[in-house]
Amino acid sequence: MAYVIDAEKCVACGSCAEQCPVEAISEVDGKYVINADDCVSCGSCADTCPNEAIEEG
Repeated sequence: MAYVIDAEKCVACGSCAEQCPVEAISEVDGKYVINADDCVSCGSCADTCPNEAIEEG
């Protein structure tokens, strides 16, 4: 299952995008989004997020 970013908790630090092994995370309008089609559900993004803004969706 892919991961999703809670836009209200996201502070756009970019740590999730840096950790994504398949580059499924990109910045859109100052926030980060995860492309569910590219996400391999490894959880690296959720593990690195300092605001717990990422969860399995």
